[in-house]
Amino acid sequence: MAKKKNEKTKAIEETLWQSCDKLRGSVDPAEYKHVVLGLIFLKFASDKFDERREELIAEGKEKYVEMRDFYNMKNVFFLEEISRWSYISKNAKQNDLALKIDTALHAIEKDNPALQGALPDNYFSRLGLDRTKLASLVDKINEINTLEDESQDIIGRVYEYFLRKFAIKEGKGKGEFYTPKTIVNLMAELIEPYKGIIYDPACGSGGMFVQSIKFIESHQGNKKEVSIYGQESSPTTYKLAKMNLAIRGISADLGKKHADTFHDDQHKDLKADFIMANPPFNQKDWRGANELQDNPRWRGYDIPPKSNANYGWILNMVSKLSENGVAGFILANGALSGGGEEYKIRRKLIENNLVEAIIIIPRDTFYTTDISVTLWILNRNKKQRTITINDKVKIYRNREKETLFIDLRRWGSEYEKKYIELTPGDIKKIAENYHNWQQKDWETTYKDVPEYCQSVHFDKIAENNFSLVPSKYIQFVDGDSGIDFDTEMKRIQGDFKELLQEEKQSQEQLINAFKTLGYEL
Repeated sequence: MAKKKNEKTKAIEETLWQSCDKLRGSVDPAEYKHVVLGLIFLKFASDKFDERREELIAEGKEKYVEMRDFYNMKNVFFLEEISRWSYISKNAKQNDLALKIDTALHAIEKDNPALQGALPDNYFSRLGLDRTKLASLVDKINEINTLEDESQDIIGRVYEYFLRKFAIKEGKGKGEFYTPKTIVNLMAELIEPYKGIIYDPACGSGGMFVQSIKFIESHQGNKKEVSIYGQESSPTTYKLAKMNLAIRGISADLGKKHADTFHDDQHKDLKADFIMANPPFNQKDWRGANELQDNPRWRGYDIPPKSNANYGWILNMVSKLSENGVAGFILANGALSGGGEEYKIRRKLIENNLVEAIIIIPRDTFYTTDISVTLWILNRNKKQRTITINDKVKIYRNREKETLFIDLRRWGSEYEKKYIELTPGDIKKIAENYHNWQQKDWETTYKDVPEYCQSVHFDKIAENNFSLVPSKYIQFVDGDSGIDFDTEMKRIQGDFKELLQEEKQSQEQLINAFKTLGYEL
């Protein structure tokens, strides 16, 4: 039975994507994610409102059905009649459909303070969408029963599907708002954010928070025992994050506004128990070294390098960690061995016993770059200690002079023809191996494995000039870097094939444009 539901959900996701793709021509692809996700949010909010309204009527409380407090008390957004999906759907054939949608979203935000600054403002009217295409999209979304099976999280799955597809569609250098779910799942399984404050300094669309809550729920934890803080500089992505979290009923403090983390920190005094982040790779325009020289975030370290913000992000996160705080974040591989100021900071991080693990992620895992990237785990307290998680006692050994290196470049499964993802089975094995290494009886449960993992002492890292490149420490049986030539050539072949197809389409469009004007090429 569950399998049928999953198949049905997938069909809904794909149908919606096809409907969305029909907007091409009437609106730029970089914009239409906001069109679709805004409508999905409106449908979901309305379904929750209708469900709560029926509950009140069933309880004999008809006189309260138009009172906001009786919805807010159940974490349901109150909707005026003009904001309800039934009203939008009924008027989908009207010429002022876009205005009606804008009015509905404005009214929801006005009536629900938690959504302040989250919803598109006069967005649909400004785009000048083709009314028939917009009405067709409304009809498709009308087919979704967002509350059919809460255990399946249908609306959440649709939302994630769209974020992923948009990230793929927008290509390299764009789509930074989305981190592949399997990478976030791996991060959560490693740092185990069960209880305390969770922080993301570059939160994008909020995916780290969504998966953290799912991790807690899947391990029988209590999501009420965590507090969520984040920050995002892009105004449109900031809105996406607020909508994404509102859809899941997740309460979070994303700051009073969208803002640059380095130059307008929204959580200056925050100390986090867990940090999960995927900051922009090799960001060059951050102006940190010139404008933030006396910033307290760099205290105890040399000023971050002028070249890019990688180590600026690292030190920002280090400054936010509580005394037992753990951080997991993604960076480009270049940060593992840079010289100059980067070398000095990296050396101090290692000397201060902060670097817990360095994990190379498979190529083609991210939609926005095809370079290999690294998952860093930093830990404020690598000393021996005993903690209780969900009534289970864990005894951690002292790991102050050790770092675990893991290479996952040969892991994962192919999907979407050109991308790689870690399977649930992969993630379980990696997390189990990592936690075995951390714990008291590690000598009987963990072992170094060639081409996969190696526990390395501080002295060995010092001998290698404080480089954190895993291939310097992990043994490779055949002496190579672990990259399969045939796999790489097929990837390059696929990229060139796609480029040639795009070039052919561009040529055809140009020829047709001249032909329309009466000129043959």
